[in-house]
Amino acid sequence: MTLLVTGAAGFIGSNLVHHLRRVWPERQVVSFDLLSYAGNLENLDGVRGDAGHVFVRGDVASRDDVRGVFERFDVTGVFHLAAESHVDRSIVDAAAFVRTNVNGTVVLLQEAARAWRGRTDVLFHHVSTDEVFGSLGADGSFGPDTPYAPSSPYSASKAASDHFVRAWHTTYGLPVVVTNCSNNYGPYQFPEKLIPVVISRALAGEPVPVYGRGANVRDWLYVEDHCAAMVAVFANGQRGATYCIGGESEVCNLDLVKMVLDEVDRARGLEPGRSHGLIRFVEDRPGHDFRYAIDISRIREELDWWPSVSLREGLRRTVAWYLAHQDWTERARRGDHRAFEELWYADRLRAAERAAAEQEEQR
Repeated sequence: MTLLVTGAAGFIGSNLVHHLRRVWPERQVVSFDLLSYAGNLENLDGVRGDAGHVFVRGDVASRDDVRGVFERFDVTGVFHLAAESHVDRSIVDAAAFVRTNVNGTVVLLQEAARAWRGRTDVLFHHVSTDEVFGSLGADGSFGPDTPYAPSSPYSASKAASDHFVRAWHTTYGLPVVVTNCSNNYGPYQFPEKLIPVVISRALAGEPVPVYGRGANVRDWLYVEDHCAAMVAVFANGQRGATYCIGGESEVCNLDLVKMVLDEVDRARGLEPGRSHGLIRFVEDRPGHDFRYAIDISRIREELDWWPSVSLREGLRRTVAWYLAHQDWTERARRGDHRAFEELWYADRLRAAERAAAEQEEQR
């Protein structure tokens, strides 16, 4: 069996490639990635020289690139992770998300269906997000049958791609599974996401921005647990079904930021809480969903999977990895990302500093 992993040089994709080579060493893995700003070949250094792994640079939205992979390799399974995934960026440039997440998924579906021509010994595993379900109040959780109500351009593009995958199953008989996961964290995550932002800014002594009052709640899933869940679904999941994957670790953003800062302090031999003074409350993100939570009943009951890494332990491992790879973080933050940080955070941080100074003067 040859497995095609799209978005393989990104955060979850690279972790999945390493996981697949460990658990299924007899299967060839083809890593496919455009190497845009968040794709990094360094993330695949662990499989460099591995005879069971091949890297192909290509664009999921390019029919020629995708067809070339299916013609060159006898692909019998696809893990589709290639996506634009940063909500803040989607607010600035939605069109890029439509191109990759929607058009790219359709191209991949068309080429998989063309190459497989009705075969049943193949599988298209589409990896999606819980953000397609919208926002929860104080109670409840998302499950496989939750209606879609995306709030951001990012989640809207992922919702559309989910629908196309299911349409290809219903209309053309393509064997598919869909997974919707909660917020991932762990090694190799690009520094634009919350936890790496907190770590890198804390290490640099820079202000740590927190949207609003930090009351928004997320469920956090350690990336290695997610990889194990994806393999379980791919191997034994019901074709045409949807599985929700979560970490069962709900926490509000402010508490999470404090937990990360405490782990950074501990790792540096400082008293936990020392870095809390770096926190700055900034203007909230437009359309910021209040709460996400995942009901993992289906995957637990059908596939005997549940998260094995607690949030505290996962954060400890994550902080340790970033401290040991500060050169990787600095290289990733160069160029495009530095420009985006300036565009997105700078005005918010300056406004927060002005508000704090005004409050201090009033005292």
